[in-house]
Amino acid sequence: MYLPHPYEETRPQALHEVLTRHPLGMLVTHGSQGLDANHLPFELDAGVGKHGILRAHVARANPLWQLVGDADEVLVVFRGEEAYISPNWYPSKQETQRQVPTWNYKVVHVHGRITVHDDEKYVRGVVARLTRRHEAGQSSPWKMGDAPPGYIDAELRAIVGIEIAISRMVGKFKLSQREEDRDRIGAGQALIERGEHALGRAMLDLPAR
Repeated sequence: MYLPHPYEETRPQALHEVLTRHPLGMLVTHGSQGLDANHLPFELDAGVGKHGILRAHVARANPLWQLVGDADEVLVVFRGEEAYISPNWYPSKQETQRQVPTWNYKVVHVHGRITVHDDEKYVRGVVARLTRRHEAGQSSPWKMGDAPPGYIDAELRAIVGIEIAISRMVGKFKLSQREEDRDRIGAGQALIERGEHALGRAMLDLPAR
């Protein structure tokens, strides 16, 4: 990934926040049939190992789990907030006309080694934790116990667990850091006015140059 210095993000907490707020990651593998990409909701466990681990599951019908080898190197891409930036939002544009459109975003590339867990107990734990987390905001959260045991057992047999031991994370937060402070702030305020609160606030919260 092209990573100019102003956009590099290395703080673990900031990187972890992207993974937890936007858990649908793109898992990129390179198996015997070449490159492949699968989009999966991941669970981050930052307290395991040196850099943490990711857990997820795939359909048993998905050949992914059979095409990767144990401890193969993989990449998972997590996309955070992103938005188009208009030159009209920069105060300096009104003076010089020397501005062009761009796109601001947060993205984290997670590198690691994959392990397949074709084990019902492992899969049940992953599904239970993901469900608890994503149902937490519901007025009446769904839980696995709501469904007939035989139905859940059959569903669990139809999926396979995967685990990725994280070796490193690379973060790129492009937030108009190269622009004048007034232009960065102007664009951030414009995003907030348009409902892009998270990205706009991130731009406003940057320290002055």
